[in-house]
Amino acid sequence: MTPFLMLAQAQATPESHQGWLTIRLLGVLTGNAEWVLWLLAALSIVSIAVILERTLYFAMHRLPNSGDVVLKLAKGDLEGVKKDVAGHKGMEAAVLREGLDWLEKGPDSVEQIINATMARERPRYERFLSFLGTLGSSTPFVGLFGTVLGIIKAFKDLGVAGNKGGAETVMAGISEALVATAVGLAVAIPAVVFYNVLQRSVKNTAWRATALGHALVGHLRSTGK
Repeated sequence: MTPFLMLAQAQATPESHQGWLTIRLLGVLTGNAEWVLWLLAALSIVSIAVILERTLYFAMHRLPNSGDVVLKLAKGDLEGVKKDVAGHKGMEAAVLREGLDWLEKGPDSVEQIINATMARERPRYERFLSFLGTLGSSTPFVGLFGTVLGIIKAFKDLGVAGNKGGAETVMAGISEALVATAVGLAVAIPAVVFYNVLQRSVKNTAWRATALGHALVGHLRSTGK
């Protein structure tokens, strides 16, 4: 074989049509993509921990007898309200407790301290919720990334195997790659659901606290205190 024929064959190889960066990226992306599944598994554990922690926090920071408190405010039984909120945590109890401590300052001052208390307490309820929202929106793309890596590897294996068992190699590789997308969706769906549920709980708690604060301020203004 003459040197000219050898040079022509070297130029006809597939890699000769690929750029340096493409070859390097293929070397990186055709590795084992199992790390994506481990990443999704770790994110799912963190997601479950956040959901349980937030659910427990909401249950422990709720005023269970808010209906009775509203009735006592309407009747002017402020001492009874103090007893009902004593020992309770959360936005509703904090609004009433701090509002009652400022009774001597007048209704305008009470209204201001109620607004300040709500602004202080609400971020405590919203803690970690942005993480759930981000997790719900991003994990499907992480799973899709793992699937793409698996498909790239499957086609590389097809190129190495040639015609001998090529179809079986690609089908097996693609089926394994699709697992990453399924796992990504499995992590994302509960995160999105609980993110919406907990956000609704925050809004409901804020509405109840606002209603209790307005009832207290309304009582003070009606009595001229």
